[in-house]
Amino acid sequence: MEQIRSLSQMIAEAKKLCASKGKKRVSVAMAEDAGLIKAVEDARAAGLIEATLVGNADKVKGCIAEAGAKEADYNIIDEKNEAKCGIVAVAEVSSKRADIYMKGQLHTDHFLRGMLNKEVGLRSGKVISHCYFHEIDGLGRILFIADAAFNTYPDLKQKADILQNTVNFARALGVECPKVACLAAVEVVNPDMPCTLDAAALVQMNARGQIKNCVVDGPLALDNAINEEAAKIKKITSPVAGKADVLIVPHIDAGNMLSKSIVYFSKNETAGLIIGAAAPVILTSRADSPRAKMLSIAAAVMLANA
Repeated sequence: MEQIRSLSQMIAEAKKLCASKGKKRVSVAMAEDAGLIKAVEDARAAGLIEATLVGNADKVKGCIAEAGAKEADYNIIDEKNEAKCGIVAVAEVSSKRADIYMKGQLHTDHFLRGMLNKEVGLRSGKVISHCYFHEIDGLGRILFIADAAFNTYPDLKQKADILQNTVNFARALGVECPKVACLAAVEVVNPDMPCTLDAAALVQMNARGQIKNCVVDGPLALDNAINEEAAKIKKITSPVAGKADVLIVPHIDAGNMLSKSIVYFSKNETAGLIIGAAAPVILTSRADSPRAKMLSIAAAVMLANA
């Protein structure tokens, strides 16, 4: 598969995969929102998925009707207790009756509690992380940013897992050997700035084969990570500088502000996914548009196929 350079191309590639390998099934926890059902219906109509909808059956059916979909196209599991919706929905995935776990109107804490449940959850034995992926007008490639939403202040070992999770996800979208920039405020190692030490260690871990299927460089500042002219001016010679596909941020504050700056200060399309669990996990905001939810579903299908 060639490298995916737009999110519309990602949807097209997901359709091709599903046409050849079959649809994936999404299990939605508390599917009691017409906008959510619209996104799920768009993905179903596009040939990407089938869906199991967990929640108050009367409310779910009302939302299906409001979204212009048909009850017969869905498997509905009646669960009126919000706290139990996540457990019921995630059990569909861990038992292999579904492939992808997706958040509906369920509060995030209940959703994550389901994902991490020791008996029916999706623990993988390694760090689970979040990745935003952006199509930014004029960039010419998908930009992956981690972790801006799940892990708060990861240590070096956690950063290594986050980096590998993100590389695996980028490879699922056709980036054969992702170029990874470990971000800091500067592009030199400074013992007074711990994130630059972590960046240097991650570069060595990649060189020694502890982090695979990518090229890692850092520390790099944001400008010389994504802009070739900035890297040239600062005389940084690197296969990553100016060409990064993946940005690994030092902590959640930097990542969250960076991702939201892209969303609000540029012409872009953005979606996100939880990665590193035993199955793809779609953690969207209740305020996300149906299009953003559709993009997250398509990315989860690509990852599930990979």
